Amino acid sequence: MFTGDPAEFQFLGLYLPPLFVAIAAGLLCSILLARLLNRTQISRFFWHPPLTNAALWLLATALIALFIIAP
Repeated sequence: MFTGDPAEFQFLGLYLPPLFVAIAAGLLCSILLARLLNRTQISRFFWHPPLTNAALWLLATALIALFIIAP
């Protein structure tokens, strides 16, 4: 997606590593997805909701990192 491997991202003069950006974006996506699952009451079928939230965070971070960090 990018033309090269980004060394870091600049945000308000602060340089952030790509993995940190992926983790922060994954957290945001997992929070939004968890709220959507709670609103539609699909989360009542989960055995352990905090474990599900952690798994959503991990999956969202991995998917975002695939696009941000070049292999």
